Amino acid sequence: MDTITHGIAGALIGKAFFGGEDLFTRQPLTQPRVAAMAATLGAIFPDVDIVRDVVSRNPMTLLTWHRSWTHSLVMLPAFALGLAALTRYVARKRAISSPSFALLLLIYAVGIGSHIFLDYATSFGTMLWTPLSRTRESWDLLFIIDFTLTAVVLVPQFVAALYRAREGFPRRALRMWLGFSACAGLAAWLLTAAEFPPSLAAMFAVLCILAVLFFAPAAGGWGYRVSLKNWNRAGFVVFAAYMGLAAGAHHAAMTRIEKFAEEKGLPVETLGALPLPPSVVHWDGLVRTPRGVYEIRMNLSDRFPPGPQDPIVYSYYRTLRRTNSWLRRAGFPTCRPISASRVSRCTVRGRRAGTPWWSSRTCAFSAAAAGLRHSPTKWCSMRKKTSWNRAG
Repeated sequence: MDTITHGIAGALIGKAFFGGEDLFTRQPLTQPRVAAMAATLGAIFPDVDIVRDVVSRNPMTLLTWHRSWTHSLVMLPAFALGLAALTRYVARKRAISSPSFALLLLIYAVGIGSHIFLDYATSFGTMLWTPLSRTRESWDLLFIIDFTLTAVVLVPQFVAALYRAREGFPRRALRMWLGFSACAGLAAWLLTAAEFPPSLAAMFAVLCILAVLFFAPAAGGWGYRVSLKNWNRAGFVVFAAYMGLAAGAHHAAMTRIEKFAEEKGLPVETLGALPLPPSVVHWDGLVRTPRGVYEIRMNLSDRFPPGPQDPIVYSYYRTLRRTNSWLRRAGFPTCRPISASRVSRCTVRGRRAGTPWWSSRTCAFSAAAAGLRHSPTKWCSMRKKTSWNRAG
């Protein structure tokens, strides 16, 4: 999950369960604001390990380091203790009123835990038990960037702020609705650019839902009687329901891919259902067999789609020595032809554990099409997509 969403979710938890207040105000720092800041900081802290990937010259660092030590349940108590002690020290130095050390310890532990939970729900894989184990595990419930989830944890906080005062309500509500509508349009544009366009009906539904959330609570004035804490708790309930919906959708997708493998009589080595944008009804079904990886793009609202006629071949690059550490983490390594010239190019992607949706390892080689025998010719750095050369 992206770091911004982690931070937003942490702020929601801080306001819902630890008496947190809005972070961005002109008021002096108080205990409630420090509590919300601690929950937010705890929720984004585990992603500090990305710094090593930025400064490292090793192209495998992202796979071997990210989501390991700072995302470990074993190390969580140590990090929570350190952050709580640092917060108390800074608060004393600057004469800021802050929660007790015990409460800060709990807030940081919950914030870090929320980060680990959300990352574990994505397909990248999390080394949950570092240093006891370096195995990447995942639930495969959420796409690594989920705009719906971001809205679910963000909108309740804005609604709570909106209904804290009656002054200037129409103008403030309209401004929020227009702002979030613009963000929804930007998200739709990004999804379309990534070849996952949302439907017009879905976009219209989003705008209507936003309008209801921002304007409907003003009817009868009941929205003003709901406390900031309860608004955020309601948001947390919706977040929990969304996670349950994703889990149910994943189960349905797995049922479909298992049915496909059974009907085709495939010798299954591994199968999985990975989330795709733009919503929880879109899934990428994958079946790894000795011959290759079969893929089915599924929309759970449609009929069960026909499977591909041929697998996406992967076996001929399994033995490349320098990619072993990557392939051990790529549960469904695939090669997609992207040109039909004499020397064709393929896009190689590692699905499921070990590689994010936007990156894979880059290498080029020549191979005889008949035997698919490889001979590495050139090594490259990590790029947006992985390019291989194959003699056509």
